[in-house]
Amino acid sequence: MDKSVHTPEYRVLRAALREVRAAAGLSQRDLAGRLVVPHSWVAKVETGERRIDAVEFCRFVLACGADPQQIFDRIANAVENSTATRRSRKGLPA
Repeated sequence: MDKSVHTPEYRVLRAALREVRAAAGLSQRDLAGRLVVPHSWVAKVETGERRIDAVEFCRFVLACGADPQQIFDRIANAVENSTATRRSRKGLPA
């Protein structure tokens, strides 16, 4: 399993996080203030320099006033529809 932040599925995650922040009208600095993290943390998550875990994902999305489940469903859908997932279901190497 590829743990790269550069997979198509992870790009969907990063795009979703950027979009939810932008929809909330927050800059990276604004969001960082709400999360009590350096603004570089937000930038690194959004650019793929840093992976984000499930708890951080929920905090990020909630700080933007959005529903983590809705964003997660979008990402899960991208993973489910990915070539790697379809191949692994058939017993083929990703």
